[in-house]
Amino acid sequence: MITGAHSIIYSTDTKADIDFFKNVLQFPHVDVGHGWLIFALPPSEVAIHPSTENGLHELYLICDDIKAFLQLMKKHQVTCTKIDEQRWGSITYITLPGGGKLGIYQPKHVRPVNAKKTTKTKTAATKKKVAKKK
Repeated sequence: MITGAHSIIYSTDTKADIDFFKNVLQFPHVDVGHGWLIFALPPSEVAIHPSTENGLHELYLICDDIKAFLQLMKKHQVTCTKIDEQRWGSITYITLPGGGKLGIYQPKHVRPVNAKKTTKTKTAATKKKVAKKK
């Protein structure tokens, strides 16, 4: 059924933000043509929060050590807010080179684990089965 999620970050300076994800965060990526990069994200989760309005969505990246992350961002001269300690996690917001804000947090809650095999694993297993049949 659902095999993943596709998130979009809108930017007024796409080149700067793409370079940031590629060179600073070092996210794996593919070029799907004409220099259009799609970045792989680490395992993700989704939560449903109450709101008086529908259609609002937010994207946060998760890290294991927010203080180490802030040190890395400092090396790259990336502006970050002070860590905000919440019951559910420690959060900061970084300013992307294009000017947008992106939340980064270190969760204090247990993270869900997807028990299903990944599409990549299934594809590799399927390729082996096809090769054996030939």
